Amino acid sequence: MAKTKIDPTLLGFDFDGVIADTAEVFLRLACEDYGLCDLSCADIVNFEVEQCLGLTRPQADALFTKILLDSVGTGLQPMEDAVQVLGELAERNPVSVITARSLADPVHDWFADFFPASTCKAIKVIAMGAHDGKPQYIHKQGLRFFIDDRAETCVQLSKAGVHPFVFHQPWNHNRHQLPGVSSWQDIRELVS
Repeated sequence: MAKTKIDPTLLGFDFDGVIADTAEVFLRLACEDYGLCDLSCADIVNFEVEQCLGLTRPQADALFTKILLDSVGTGLQPMEDAVQVLGELAERNPVSVITARSLADPVHDWFADFFPASTCKAIKVIAMGAHDGKPQYIHKQGLRFFIDDRAETCVQLSKAGVHPFVFHQPWNHNRHQLPGVSSWQDIRELVS
């Protein structure tokens, strides 16, 4: 983790894989819907999950669609310590969440399920609808730093003048040479 302290008003976050534990719910649904019950997060060694989990692309898309449309109903949980640390940040500053999801409402609903209304008011969610192109949204929000779990996104951000931090996950291991964080405690250290 970088030793630099950064201004939290200049930091943005991805949602899935950073704030929300999307891998856990995806694997649970893969077991329930397709009987693939012997998989673990460590098995997700590629962001394109159909390349490593024994699912077809339509099966993977169906699971992701279920999660994207109803994050609360599918039981999507926050990453460990995300609620506490994001809550602390939102008490003092607005928080920008820029997601590749195409719909912001399920993300707002999810935040409302885990955070008090006062915190939710401080969280701005931007749903882009694509994995590529985050730099323009980040620049438009006046952010200089961003935390994302997709290595390719972080490389793209770095080339566009944004300082990325890769949120360590099995699918980004050994795929970048960028600074990273392993937990929300690391993120707290980064901004405190």
